[in-house]
Amino acid sequence: MEKEFTFKTEKKCRIDEFLRAELPDAVKSAAENTDLAFSNSKIRRLILAGAVFVNGREITRPAFELRGRSTVAVRFDAEKFFYEKQPDDISFEVSAADILYEDENLIFLNKPLRFPVEQTITGNRNNLHDSLVDFLWRRTPSLRNPPYAGIMHRLDRETSGVILFTKNRAVNAAVSEIFQKHDLTKQYLAVVEEPRGGCAAKGQASQFTVEMFMGRVTGKSQQGRWGELGEARGGQYSKTEFRVLKKITVEGRPCRLIECTLYTGRTHQIRVHLASRGLPILGDELYGGAPAKRMYLHAARLSFTLNGKKYDVSSPFDRLPRTSCSQ
Repeated sequence: MEKEFTFKTEKKCRIDEFLRAELPDAVKSAAENTDLAFSNSKIRRLILAGAVFVNGREITRPAFELRGRSTVAVRFDAEKFFYEKQPDDISFEVSAADILYEDENLIFLNKPLRFPVEQTITGNRNNLHDSLVDFLWRRTPSLRNPPYAGIMHRLDRETSGVILFTKNRAVNAAVSEIFQKHDLTKQYLAVVEEPRGGCAAKGQASQFTVEMFMGRVTGKSQQGRWGELGEARGGQYSKTEFRVLKKITVEGRPCRLIECTLYTGRTHQIRVHLASRGLPILGDELYGGAPAKRMYLHAARLSFTLNGKKYDVSSPFDRLPRTSCSQ
């Protein structure tokens, strides 16, 4: 369960140094556990994850300086924080071959599956953002400081395909507005198992739309699972249009390849929407999909206009078998 730990101080020091000195005793006392170990990397991850606030302001820089008469608040789930998950992340480094498109403002990458987009609180994991920064720095070794790469949106660890980063802060506000207003085209490809009796048996046409209010339906201490949640209970509106492209065979299973066009951007939206129609994504066991070598969901296309320039970037779903038959 998430708890908040609050400290009042007049010290002048870095926020990471302050937390290393003050947080362990407070957490151990609250947890009645003297075996909890705080490392420097854990403190740093806590700050980077946005769990630390100074005078009500979120602080994400470990080097942030406290200047006296401050209220420091830390909000996190201690049980999850001390559980070091060992995921099956792949070993990956960004290279020039992974760049789908790049200009002076934006860079589009082809994200691999089983690789997180950014650092997580549960471990010191390799991630796409850090790997991109390393690549840009290797490409321009004369830079004195790490080059900038801004995260504008995210893909699930298990999802592959097009992902966008900004290369300078000047365009962040405009790009953020595009995503917030959903003034763009986001298309995914998903593989679902052929229902018994075909799609018609499930009341599915070759094109269909799913709309619902969505929210988290599991507790904070459990693996995150989203589903239909009424607006009165805090659910957020979501809409996806689906088009069945063709029949294919994947891992020996008769399946359908479906194009998914997002009109909103909720957590796990496509996964929840397809599962709600009895069409869970192959490999998506969280939402009822059959076990597979991967979760077959791929960000295939991202298109929008920024400062009068049209961007339309695609990534092929190269993990699919070549043999298929049209619907």
